[in-house]
Amino acid sequence: MYYFASDMHLGSGTPEECRARELAVVEWLDKIAPTAKGIFLVGDVFDFWFEYKRVVPKGFTRLLGKLSELTDKGVEIHFFAGNHDMWQRDYLEKECGLRVHLGGEILNLGGKKVYICHGDDIYARHLGGWTSVMNATFRSRVTRWLFSHLIHPDFALRLGQGWSYDSRKSKSIALPFLGKEDPLIMEAERVNSSDRVDYFVFGHIHCAERHKLAAGGEAIFLGHWFEGPTYATLDHEGQMRLYTPSETK
Repeated sequence: MYYFASDMHLGSGTPEECRARELAVVEWLDKIAPTAKGIFLVGDVFDFWFEYKRVVPKGFTRLLGKLSELTDKGVEIHFFAGNHDMWQRDYLEKECGLRVHLGGEILNLGGKKVYICHGDDIYARHLGGWTSVMNATFRSRVTRWLFSHLIHPDFALRLGQGWSYDSRKSKSIALPFLGKEDPLIMEAERVNSSDRVDYFVFGHIHCAERHKLAAGGEAIFLGHWFEGPTYATLDHEGQMRLYTPSETK
């Protein structure tokens, strides 16, 4: 069985909310580990993550310990960077044993072609304007170098967490799903026109949705974890299922 989840946003909310959400993720990992052929964390696992060469954010010890424990046992765990945790170096790979992906990829899983991507970059390019400029700025190596060399880690992490908090307050938890007009659906249709894909798996918009594509295949949106575990599975028969909080309690 393959498992997919995104947008836990660990570090967002009160300390009690953050701890409860982290424990829910750890409990979920314990539950699925015995049957997991692969686990895919599809972005924004952390509400803000920035790695210096020798410094990483404080906290998340229960999750990081669990991920390390599972990879030590041979469980394959993939981490796809989202817009809140794109600034990676090698900590999650070397210390936790994760396979880190900085962009979307098409993988063959159980005989099915699965395109996995957080989706923020696609959304930003589609929206254009200031959103596109900000996206390019945050992804720039120059910006990352300046951030890591000119700002002390204590202030940098406080700044990043504050930016993340303000971003969350400025909009609802979930973006509206626009059906065939959604930028991620439009991208899936574009990819599918030249490279037939069975499933597209996205995060970012915080909606738990399934959408049949015109050229065949299906797009799966993984939702978020603010109201409880939301995740998808791909079984040995090639069937994808989406679980929402009401089904996972």
